[in-house]
Amino acid sequence: MQLVVGRIGRAHGVQGEATVEVRTDQPDQRFAVGATVSTEDGRNLIITGNRWHNKILLLSFAGITDRDQVEQLRDQLVSTEVNTEDQEPGEYHFQQLIGCQVKLEDSKDIGVVREIIQLPGQDLLGIDTPNGEVLIPMVKQIIIAIDINAKLIVVNPPEGLLDVEN
Repeated sequence: MQLVVGRIGRAHGVQGEATVEVRTDQPDQRFAVGATVSTEDGRNLIITGNRWHNKILLLSFAGITDRDQVEQLRDQLVSTEVNTEDQEPGEYHFQQLIGCQVKLEDSKDIGVVREIIQLPGQDLLGIDTPNGEVLIPMVKQIIIAIDINAKLIVVNPPEGLLDVEN
């Protein structure tokens, strides 16, 4: 599966380096020299250099040699092919949760996961329901089960969490 691993930011310097907003917990593996990442517009970029500068990842790509070329890539999401068959039971990538049906333990439908919101304290599931969007914290006390193959998430939310004002 194609997994979004970052977003290209602005140019750094004049030699074609790009800042990257990292969206993976394995940046050393995903952005290794020689690795290929794909952009939203269909380009395949081969990484020729990587380094950290003030906690910001800087990447160089084959054929990208100046600021103007980096600026043409700015704000594009980059993805890479990931083998999801190697996942241990209970492991998942956030992108695999998008589109999952969310149900209560009694099988009552809640809605469908539209997005994952990453916050410093905890991540949230953004769920589209018939009454509007609800946000469910991704904590063990609320998320009972995640079945990636069945595209199903079972939750046990505290009272009031699913209330949506119209």
